[in-house]
Formats: sequence, structure tokens, C-alpha cells
Amino acid sequence: MTLSRRTLLKSVGLAGAGLAVPSLGQMALAAPMAPAPVLHQFRLGDAVITALLDGHLSLPSGMFTGADPETVAQTLAGTFYREDAQGLEIPVNGYLVERAGQYTLIDTGTAALMGPELGGLMGALAATGVTPDQISTILLTHMHPDHAGGLLNADGSAAFPNAELVVADAEWGFWHDDAIMASVDEGSRGFFQMARNAVAPYADRMKPFSGEAEVAAGFSAMPLPGHTPGHSGFMLDAGSEQLLFWGDVVHSTALQFRNPDWTIPFDADQSLAAQTRKAMFDRAVADQLLVTGMHLDFPGLGRVERDGGAYAFDQAPWQFGL
Repeated sequence: MTLSRRTLLKSVGLAGAGLAVPSLGQMALAAPMAPAPVLHQFRLGDAVITALLDGHLSLPSGMFTGADPETVAQTLAGTFYREDAQGLEIPVNGYLVERAGQYTLIDTGTAALMGPELGGLMGALAATGVTPDQISTILLTHMHPDHAGGLLNADGSAAFPNAELVVADAEWGFWHDDAIMASVDEGSRGFFQMARNAVAPYADRMKPFSGEAEVAAGFSAMPLPGHTPGHSGFMLDAGSEQLLFWGDVVHSTALQFRNPDWTIPFDADQSLAAQTRKAMFDRAVADQLLVTGMHLDFPGLGRVERDGGAYAFDQAPWQFGL
């Protein structure tokens, strides 16, 4: 299933919250077959990190708030990015981190929620030889279905039977707020229900956090609000090196480094999302941070650089072997 512009632009206002989210009711369709496994492993300090590709979705450039055809054409000119009739291809990534025999998964992909071009993360995980019961911790950047959908098996049971689920208090609270859910239109309530369903089997082993806190051995949280109220990144301290998993700070590598003010309807608070993105870019440049993200071009590892009055992403070369 390719996400249509109509589906993506069906956004709603959340009364009293100053937020908006699009309906995902049309996305809750079973995928007949997941993509072939795609993964990439690399070593960073004392950690082995595996980028797991869940698949891709297509987003039309016209859905980005602030985008205009002329600026889009100028941004894409001279690059390898091409927009077809469905839009620009946007990857959905998850990351497995192994340290001292312990496995942490950062986001879980879509499972069968968003169509046949997605849902490949579990197959990629299987290709590593790591089984779901070996995952001890899941760090959830936020509760959108392309990040939390893979928490469930097809029968609704927990896909990771031994994992502690780490999610921001603000994120959990937002999606479980009955008043907010009641204030949106009926179609958009499915978005809330999917989020609730995804985390329900983990309620008795959920570890909440707020602010910049240590959330697991070697991991600290970084609040990055705007995309959702509790949207968070996670900084890995791998001994000699660090890596920030920044979630959905960027949805389009092709467009948003050059145009950091451009947002999408999935950003609950679009102004705050743009503010957070630019602040994160500035910090990444100043601190020469190594970053990765769930929608950066797979495998998504690199550094942010200044490019005149805008920014650019310097993708790390593919690493062969460990």
C-alpha cells in the first residue's frame, strides 16, 4: 500500500491542545508479504549496531508545509533524488544495538499496519540470528505506527516477550488521554487506538522517563518535542564514541536539510517540530555529533554540516565487515 496524499493530508485539530495529527484509519491493512530482509552492521566503540530496514513509504513533496514546486525542483536538482507520481521514497528504519551480550532495539517498524512495501524489520532481525526473546530493552522514540507497530504479533500478543519498553511519560500520556482522543474526529481515533493497542501487552513492564534521563545501560534520552509531544532521541555512549538516534527529526533527507522549516502533517506541533529540528541541526554541527534516524536514507549514519544558510547530511560510507 502506497500512502496517498489524500490519506496523509487528512489531519485533524486536537481541541484545547493546539496539536494536529492525520488519520491513519486507512493504513490498518494487513500486508500479504513483507519485503526481503535488508540490514547493515557496523561497530561503534564497544557496540555492534545493526540498521534494520522495515521498508519504504512514498511521500509527495507537496505535502510538506512551506514547500513550493520551484523550491523543490531547485533542492532536488543535481542530486540522485527523483520524485515519481507517488512521491519521494522515504525509508523506515529501526536499530539493534548489542553491547556485552545485551540487545536493545530502537523502534520496531510497522509490522502489517502500513502495506506490502513495509513490515520487513522482523525479517531483517531474524537475518541477524537474534530472536525476539533475546531483546531485553526496546527504546521507543514515539508511538506512531511506523515505530510502534512491530511491538505486536499478528494475534495481538507481545512480539518481544522479555523486553522492557522504554517510552516518555509525555508520549504515553498523550496517546492514552481519553479527552484528547474524544476531541478528534472518528477516523482519527484509529490512530490513538493503534498506539494503545501496540503498547498494551507491555503495560506491566513499561519504563517511563521524563527529560534527559538515563533510560538503559549506555543510553540517555534527549527530548525532541514537536513531531509528537513526547518524541525523544536516544544517545548511545559506546565508550570511545557516541551516536544519537534522533527518531523523526527528519522525514526527508532530500528536502529538510536544505529546508529545515518544512514540516509535515504528521508533526503534531509543526512550529515546534521545525524549531526542534533547527536546534538539533545546530547542536549536531557544533558538537560534530554522529547521528542516525528512522527516516534518513538507509542505513542512516552520518553527520550534519552547514551548507551556506542551510544544512547538509554527510552520509558515512558503507562499512564492510565488523
